Amino acid sequence: MRSNPTGRQLRLGAELRKLRERAGLTSTQASRLLGVQQNQISNVEAGRAGVSPERVRTLACHYDCGDKAFVEALGDMATERTRGWWEEYREILPAALLDLAEVEHHATRLRAALTVHIPGLFQTTDYARAIFRQDVPEMSPPDIEHRISFRMKRQTVLYRDSPTPHHAIIHEAALRMRFGGSAVTRAQLRHLLDMSERDHITVRVITFDAATLPGSGQSFYYSTGSVPQLDTVHLDQSHGPVFLDSEAQLDKYRVLLDRMEAGALSPGQSRDFIHKLAKDL
Repeated sequence: MRSNPTGRQLRLGAELRKLRERAGLTSTQASRLLGVQQNQISNVEAGRAGVSPERVRTLACHYDCGDKAFVEALGDMATERTRGWWEEYREILPAALLDLAEVEHHATRLRAALTVHIPGLFQTTDYARAIFRQDVPEMSPPDIEHRISFRMKRQTVLYRDSPTPHHAIIHEAALRMRFGGSAVTRAQLRHLLDMSERDHITVRVITFDAATLPGSGQSFYYSTGSVPQLDTVHLDQSHGPVFLDSEAQLDKYRVLLDRMEAGALSPGQSRDFIHKLAKDL
């Protein structure tokens, strides 16, 4: 029995619960169909107990789920047994940060909309340090270094053999904020330019001249799963990451990203804009 299920384990259980509820079955009825105790269904749905891919498929059959791609994706989640690099931070950082790294690791595509900061996966160490030093309550120097180390390791999804595509929409305000001073900001903008030249990375800028800014200027990240039902929205809040995954929420943030993209400069224009800002610092 797991005492601290990961975000991915919780998500698998939540998706199985949604399927059961859509089928109009109670956990007791589901346990009888599977030939197990009722508490086993409850523990699986709460992420406290594992479940085999075969049983995932059996449950999906009992729940009348005909979406084969979705069922196979759930089976893959049940198969996953490896402990990611983020586990070394289990006793050091909040669990939500580890869940974020796990979501990014398994994502097939990443999208971000930022209005104040450069996206975390594009940040330099000096820029990240300047941001973490402003946290409330104030973090100790060792805690700041742990956060920086963790953030840099998250960036491995952009450098591995099959890097995850990343599409970022960044507001001009985020580019002009001088976290750490002009030198740090200049280096950060140049690093962003270098990253934007990679084939799997797209950076687009929304300028102050844009006629609209959908979403009230909030910052968020969108991680695409192996199937649309397993997409995840990550809201970057001052108290820590918040994850959204309901169908209505996912639809809303897809539309927001599309509308923000429509109001942004093209990738080429965005690079020229960032280059000019860096040169003027």
